[in-house]
This record gives sequence, C-alpha cells and structure tokens, in this order.
Amino acid sequence: MSSPTIKKSRARTSPAGDTSTDDFLGGRLSVIQPRAGHRAGSDAVFLAAAVPAKSGERVLDIGAGVGVAGLCLLARVPGVQVTAVEIDAGLCALAADNAARNGFAAQMEIVAADVTSPGKALRAAGLEPESYHQLIANPPFHVEGKVRAAPDAARASAHVMAAGVLGAWVRFFAAMAAPNARLTLIHRPDCLGELLPLLHGRFGEVTVFPLFPKRGEPASRILVQAKKGSKAELSLLRGLLLHEDDGSYTAAAESILRAGQPLAVAISGKRKGRRPGG
Repeated sequence: MSSPTIKKSRARTSPAGDTSTDDFLGGRLSVIQPRAGHRAGSDAVFLAAAVPAKSGERVLDIGAGVGVAGLCLLARVPGVQVTAVEIDAGLCALAADNAARNGFAAQMEIVAADVTSPGKALRAAGLEPESYHQLIANPPFHVEGKVRAAPDAARASAHVMAAGVLGAWVRFFAAMAAPNARLTLIHRPDCLGELLPLLHGRFGEVTVFPLFPKRGEPASRILVQAKKGSKAELSLLRGLLLHEDDGSYTAAAESILRAGQPLAVAISGKRKGRRPGG
C-alpha cells in the first residue's frame, strides 16, 4: 500500500517517539499518533463533521497533525481531495501512514510547511493560491506568554502560538481560498475578540457554533464558519451539548463521534446581509 508524497517547505521535525494506535468514528478509522505531545481527539472529529464539503471539492486542512480531521472528512464525503498542511515533518510522516492504512492515499496529499512562510515558499511546496473550496483549521489555542507552555516541545508548539501569529494564519486562509470558499475552524470562545476583526474584509457570513461540555456550563469550544468575500452579518447559533450530567456523550454528540454524522453549523437559506428580524 503506497503512502502520499510529503512535500516540504520550512518544516520542523520532532522526535519519532512512542506511538499508539487509536480508533475514530466507531472504528472506521485507525490512526497512529504519538503517545506524548499533541494528540488528536474529539476536536478534530467535530471540526470535520462541520465542513459542508461536496464530492469533487478540494479541501485544505491547516495544522493537520496526524491527519485525523482530513481522514474523518474523507470517510464521510466520497470524492473530495484533501491537502493536509502541518509544520512538523514527523507528524506529516504519520499522517501519510494514516492515509495509506485507511485507504485514502490517493485522496490525501501531505505538505510539510509553515503557513507563515512567504508565499513563494508555499507555492514551491505545492500549495496553490485561491484554489481550495473548503478550508479547515485547528490553530493553537493559546497565546505565548499568557499560559505556561508544556515541557514537551511538540505539544507546546501545537497548543501555543506567538502573539500576532493568528493574523498570519488568517492571511494564509484568505490567500488559499477560492472565491466563495468556506472556512471552518475550531477554537476557544475567548479567541473571538482577536479572530473576528482578522476575518473582517476577508470572510463574511460568519457563524459561531458553541460546543458546551455540560448543561449550565459555558462553551469550551466554538466552531467558526465563514465564506470568502461575503458581506453577510455574523450569526450566533444555539450550539451542541456534548455530555449528559453523568458524563456520557449526548445522543447528538455520539452520532458525530461514533457514526460520522455531519454537523450543520450554517444558517439554512440565503443571507444577503439582511439584519436579524429585517
């Protein structure tokens, strides 16, 4: 079984270390990932479930890690082509192995690159500006200096970014997105104050979809979806409750995590910039 080719541009390599094999989507996917450092979990599954991709579309998975989000999308939507971008060349190697072991080597390209690199370097790595119909991203959640970084370098890099780097990510999103492309990302709720101004003028029709850990608790994650070039206004949706009071997953969350069902995070119907109630 062949693996996808890994293209490289200013990538960083982490030690191979020990790995585990973990199942996703109720066992439909088998994924190898490091035991230490950043490990993919439910965030990647919810992110993939929220992507409104259609067969024939090109998808750019940014900050792909070992490829879980892209693989979940490939398992749900036949006929899409995923390009997975990850700065850590060691994780890229695992992503290539995971694509092959799950039968998606032909549908998943791996690019080892820093998305903050100059455009010339990114094009040399095989990334084509304005050519992707769907962009998905799981950026580092924390800003350097505001949290205590993990001692493991790979985990710290996956979870913490330098101040201002989120802006570079958003500029990369806009540069790679085709006209009218959709961006879907997962982040912490407290990122909105920084994220929304960065999206303004580049992406509109922004939808914020909270993920609540339990009833009565504040959202721990948000899914943010936006359309390139749109002028439509922001919408805040009701969101999804993840756990029952006893800690078990709700039926809705279970259907996504185990059965691979989609998660609709967009407003139904067309919105042409009209005001709520107007």
